[in-house]
Amino acid sequence: MDVLIPVANGSEEMEVVIVADVLTRAGAKVILASVEKEPIVVASRGIKIQADHLMPDIENKDWDLIVIPGGMPGAERLANCLQLQQLIRDQIEQTKTVAAICAAPSVVLAEMGMLRGKEATCHPGFWEKLAPKVKTLREDRVVVDLPFITSQGPGTAFEFALELVDLLFGADKRREVAEPMVL
Repeated sequence: MDVLIPVANGSEEMEVVIVADVLTRAGAKVILASVEKEPIVVASRGIKIQADHLMPDIENKDWDLIVIPGGMPGAERLANCLQLQQLIRDQIEQTKTVAAICAAPSVVLAEMGMLRGKEATCHPGFWEKLAPKVKTLREDRVVVDLPFITSQGPGTAFEFALELVDLLFGADKRREVAEPMVL
């Protein structure tokens, strides 16, 4: 299973690293792609994250899942990446899943008009912005309304990541991955 996690200066560290780690433990091939001019991004708390590729290098790749981290201004920088916008549209056209956490459901997906008619959640600080752009704003920590999976923020990153494992590999793999992490 091939998973893309785009990253930008200002992306939320926990949402990038926890999701990438949990999916890797499950057996996914996770690729971090920087939307910046350099592969190293400075995340929201100043931690540097080394991406595997720059976004232009992953063009024409087929993804089983795209995961969009939040963090500000990272989510805005991701939202402004035209290549990522096209990848998201292509993913939805192929009825494949797009997941977003924290600010990303609102700042990226809702702004693209992708969540119309869907149930979704995001960081509580963005609820007012998201509410008019979805069918139902949910206060759940993780919301599945395929082809979208949304979540609230850094504190929900493990639950979010395990939901993605369940989607890609099934409930048995989810339990297998969660147990040694004492979740």
